[in-house]
Amino acid sequence: MKQSPQLQKIQEQMKPGVITLHGFLGTDTRNLVDILIDDDAAVKRLGLTHEQIGRRMAELREKGEKGLGEYISIPPCFEVRVETVRGKLPCPFGEPGLYVKANTSVKSTRKGREIVYSDMQIHLVRDHGFYEGKGSPFRLEPAEIADVLEVEPEDF
Repeated sequence: MKQSPQLQKIQEQMKPGVITLHGFLGTDTRNLVDILIDDDAAVKRLGLTHEQIGRRMAELREKGEKGLGEYISIPPCFEVRVETVRGKLPCPFGEPGLYVKANTSVKSTRKGREIVYSDMQIHLVRDHGFYEGKGSPFRLEPAEIADVLEVEPEDF
């Protein structure tokens, strides 16, 4: 699909060294519009929405924050730790506001797997359907995060 000038400008903001050291695109050479379309299709195949995934990410982050930087148990099967560092980041999509530099680590004791995501990624997934480009050190694969966090389709 043809990329709009607005998405092209956003993609420029996502390059390494503009907002973050590594950027948001990794080694992905696709246009941002194609990354968004592909990830949207992956989420739809799961019977989920980006909002559901982002909501679950935020829920576990909020509960994990009570551990004050240490892992805490969250039923039914999660160990969660939230670590923050100084600073805030702007959204590469140009929305107002800044996002705290915080990483949430979620271990699923049921699945024996762990996933790590940032406050920025919660926003990017929930509000923009963006999981970062392939090859990004912080890329979240929609199927993997939905599986580890046990995000289930909702009845409508």
